[in-house]
Amino acid sequence: MNSLAAADLGQLLQLIPVQRAGAALLLAAIGLPVIGVVIVGLDIMPVRFAMMHVALLGIAVGLLTGLDPMLCALLGCALAGAGVAPLARTPDGLSGAMGLLMSLAIAAALLVLSVSGVNAQGAFALLWGSILSVGTADLWLLGALAVVVPALFWWRRRDLALLLYDRELALSSGVRVDLLTLLLLVLVAVSVAGAIKLTGALLVDALTLLPALAARRLGTSLKSITVWAVGIGVVVNLTGFLVALKLDWPPGPVLVLTAGAVVLAVHLIPERRISSWRASASASSASASSVSLPSSH
Repeated sequence: MNSLAAADLGQLLQLIPVQRAGAALLLAAIGLPVIGVVIVGLDIMPVRFAMMHVALLGIAVGLLTGLDPMLCALLGCALAGAGVAPLARTPDGLSGAMGLLMSLAIAAALLVLSVSGVNAQGAFALLWGSILSVGTADLWLLGALAVVVPALFWWRRRDLALLLYDRELALSSGVRVDLLTLLLLVLVAVSVAGAIKLTGALLVDALTLLPALAARRLGTSLKSITVWAVGIGVVVNLTGFLVALKLDWPPGPVLVLTAGAVVLAVHLIPERRISSWRASASASSASASSVSLPSSH
């Protein structure tokens, strides 16, 4: 065991890179699990895979041009999320677009790395994460997501509940579905890019999807699911990070295993005989649509 692993945990927590990493995980636990609720609710699982590949392309472009690779990854994901939004009218259409985007992005990334002669090690290293290299810019990004994402959910919670329940019902209730979907997809894409340093592109589900999966089992409304997702994210991130520090293990896999254990434990709890948030959303949307739609006399 090396000297870092043998050091007291308290001494490790006094190191600036460790403090930044802990702060980044705490901020990520506030915003990213809410993004997971969107991914699960809209059934857009392929989006996160596509954005991982787009982020790799952005990193490759950044290495080639000398620009900040993470900034290029962030911009690339944001543009890709906005670009596929018109195809999100049906889950099948979005899934096909994500498959195409994923294939083109990884092919372009490999071509850029090969033709340019850039050392690919720096690009592929981010597939595994580099949490102790988190900088001030990363903290600002995660902090912005920690504010913007929950604020959007609180401000547009009725519209979001309708959209996550049924797109057509949301349209008939006066929700600006296309604009809201565009905004959500951009936030999903930016969140995936912003979490790459923390767990690596391959393990970003630990910060987004897994807390949301556990929360859907525990919550009874969109609000309670969101609160549960954030709470589980905070517990998982801090616990997994402390365990990884203590045992000198890579944080990414530890975070995934910790989150996975929570999801499995939650699903062992007998399902309560209560109405789900989808049912409550349906009831509220029905009353809303009766007000917003003209009567046919």
